[in-house]
Amino acid sequence: MTRDYSRFFPNLSTNTGSEPRSVLDTLGWQPFFAQQISSEEIEGTPPVRVTKVHRSGLHVQGAEGKFVLPPRSDATVGDWIMYNEALPNSSRVLARKSLYQRRAPGTDRQMQLIAANIDTAFIVTSCNQDFNIARLERYIALALEAEVTPVIVLTKADLSDDAGHYVETAETISDRVAVVVLDARGDEPEAKLAPWCKPKQTLAFLGSSGVGKSTLVNTLAGTDVTTQGIREDDSKGRHTTTHRQLHLLKNGCTVLDTPGMRELQITGATSGVSELFEDLTELSTQCKFSDCKHESEPGCRVLAAVARGEVDASRLQRWTKLVAEDRFHSASLQERKSKDKSLGKLVRAEQKRKRNRK
Repeated sequence: MTRDYSRFFPNLSTNTGSEPRSVLDTLGWQPFFAQQISSEEIEGTPPVRVTKVHRSGLHVQGAEGKFVLPPRSDATVGDWIMYNEALPNSSRVLARKSLYQRRAPGTDRQMQLIAANIDTAFIVTSCNQDFNIARLERYIALALEAEVTPVIVLTKADLSDDAGHYVETAETISDRVAVVVLDARGDEPEAKLAPWCKPKQTLAFLGSSGVGKSTLVNTLAGTDVTTQGIREDDSKGRHTTTHRQLHLLKNGCTVLDTPGMRELQITGATSGVSELFEDLTELSTQCKFSDCKHESEPGCRVLAAVARGEVDASRLQRWTKLVAEDRFHSASLQERKSKDKSLGKLVRAEQKRKRNRK
């Protein structure tokens, strides 16, 4: 029996645009992934996408249906996997277009995978006490590091007495980052997010709990995502989403809803921070001293720009804090890897010594 591989390889597809989208198309299958596989590999291991991650396993979906794979630490929501039904543990994770990760909460110093193969990250915040420019910059830096397009989405403007202030503040973060103001309910999300919500695209909603992420997903996807109102005393939302999950939208794209993240520590995001603060990064290369800390050193071009009113002093403080944090955590992570490598060598040496004694 001859199988039709056109749904796996877009360049072989005869779809004229009028035919219904395939399951893989709806899941976000793109030429980037098709280039990594062959027809021989597909014969025994069809591609599936991770839609949910639980302690019990990875929930995946593909053209042949839905399955649950054994849990593994090298895969996360959004990953594409070549599903080996006979040997699930040997299923191959395809190379990623992008990877959104952060330093895990606590003192373990490990990196935590958040989502893979995201095209656009909608960073959601409310026009109330949740709004925090430093937190937004962290989200954006991580998105830029992951090569994901960041978009700031402001919600609950109708409940604010000064929504314009929040919009103006958000627009000062970067000329490269679009700012969208909308009501998470009704028709506004579909209309205002349309430039990014296109077929085969994967979107992620990131932000604190209660800012309207699940409401936006519910509005776009028509799913029964449970949402809760905000508390009156501090304007903070109640926790709604408990795990990351991909939802399939009617227009042919996928959307990721995520739990609110209490900690968002920067690690390994040097490029993302530099790109976000590209003006300060460029100025720092012109300082008199190559190791200038931009505090009180003579010949500091960054401090000179602050004195002239060209750079806001608070923005400089946030930048230097992120740079220092990234260096510290990256060094800590490298130190942990070195220690783990050394420990591994000791263990292997001891095992070899015991074998030789026998």
